[in-house]
Amino acid sequence: MSERRLNRMDIRELVLQIRAERRDRQIQRDTGIDRRTVKRYREWAQEQGLLEGPMPDQETLQALVDRTLKDKDLPQNQSTVEGYRVAISQWIKEKVEVCAMWNRLKERGYSGSYSSVLRFVRTIDPVLPDVVGRIERKPGEEAQVDFGYVGQMLDPKSGERRKTWAFVMVLSWSRHVYVEFVFDQKVETWLRCHRNALEFFQGVPERVVVDNLKAAITQAIWDDPQVQYAYRECAEHYGFRIAPCRPATPEHKGKVENGVGYVQGNFMGGRTPTSLTQANQDVLAWCNTTAGLRIHGTTKEKPLERFKQVEKARLKPLPATAYDIAIWKKAKLHRDCYVVFEGSYYSAPFRLVGQKLLICAGSRQVRLFTEKYELVATHERAQKPGERLTHPDHLPKEILPGLLLDRENCREDAQTIGPATVQVVEALLADPVVDRLPTAGKLVRLGKRFGAERLEAACQRALLFGDPSYKTVKGILTQGTDQEPIPIPVELPPATTFARQPAEMVGPLAEVSSWN
Repeated sequence: MSERRLNRMDIRELVLQIRAERRDRQIQRDTGIDRRTVKRYREWAQEQGLLEGPMPDQETLQALVDRTLKDKDLPQNQSTVEGYRVAISQWIKEKVEVCAMWNRLKERGYSGSYSSVLRFVRTIDPVLPDVVGRIERKPGEEAQVDFGYVGQMLDPKSGERRKTWAFVMVLSWSRHVYVEFVFDQKVETWLRCHRNALEFFQGVPERVVVDNLKAAITQAIWDDPQVQYAYRECAEHYGFRIAPCRPATPEHKGKVENGVGYVQGNFMGGRTPTSLTQANQDVLAWCNTTAGLRIHGTTKEKPLERFKQVEKARLKPLPATAYDIAIWKKAKLHRDCYVVFEGSYYSAPFRLVGQKLLICAGSRQVRLFTEKYELVATHERAQKPGERLTHPDHLPKEILPGLLLDRENCREDAQTIGPATVQVVEALLADPVVDRLPTAGKLVRLGKRFGAERLEAACQRALLFGDPSYKTVKGILTQGTDQEPIPIPVELPPATTFARQPAEMVGPLAEVSSWN
């Protein structure tokens, strides 16, 4: 080991070792300082009278070192790599790895070790220490959340083992923790776990620090995080702010990272796979006992006591109703004015055909938004796939009648016009061979064109002439004959029989025949 200039603390420690009359080799073995350096500092301490009498304080000793001990007083060992300084400096600028530098130097005849090259590189380009700043939050100010893989558990439905993750939320001040085991990391799961965690704490922190997982952040961009629509709505409902970490910086949520590791090592450590349901019951008890009553390594207090005594009162109250977990999805509004969600169809204004709409599907309602969050439609949620929910105002007027026509509403519309119209419609719908519903619908719609009174009069006229067809009714309306008085039928005399018997009529003919 080569000689080196010691820092002030090393010099003070070394002088104390020398004053204890320890030999140079013993000091080298215990401190790692080369014995030649120890010898030189022993001589210097002897010259300065430091081996006897009271030991000077640190400031006095340092002033003495700066005044009397110069670098030139120590014998210098030149590095074996010094002759390659120019080349190494250039390689450092080019960001060449140290191992590659060592191989290039060996090609030039260098026979030294890799460690020598590394030490020389560090003298030219020293590595700065990785320094972090610990940030402590106020009570109720922050919670941190994350998922962590914990192995496999039994699915209570299938009885099979499945990959399992732990959802962990830690209150940053008290370190009180909520844990829930899940089989996936879907958005619905993410939101349900948030709801359960906030109900567990009986309050809401001001902000929630999240990793850039897809369930929370659709695109991991720090300056403009695109928060999942559902998570944004959840945050608005409960009143917390979402604080995403920078990508690839888990240290920004170190409290929950440690919490996930604690769950993995303590609760899960040595456990055999159990059912998810049982594990979630057990882990809640663990949060309030083992995890909550331990002495935390940083705060030196019990998390549950810190929570109950201080932080619980600082959390914002829960809203009156729990968040209705909503699924958000983008979908195109097709030419028929419907979007498709989970096999059902929901109408939206026809002016938006071809555009992408945002679907927000809760347990009771389905809402449709433009990409600028303009609400354009609200429907009750379909109860089964294939159901079609329609608002008439969403469809063009010219196609609306045909799309919404059925036998019941056709009869209802006819009844609002009059009995003659009902009789004509029923005659059309009664056709046993041809479906006359479209024709009946066209007939009823004549009332909008000509008026209900004229249509009723036209139907009366058609029935009078025994021709209750759409063509006849429309012809009467077009020619205006519905406005003419209905002709009164002429009464004909009753039919009569001949007064004479047939034999009387045939008698003379019989006589002529016999004469011939």
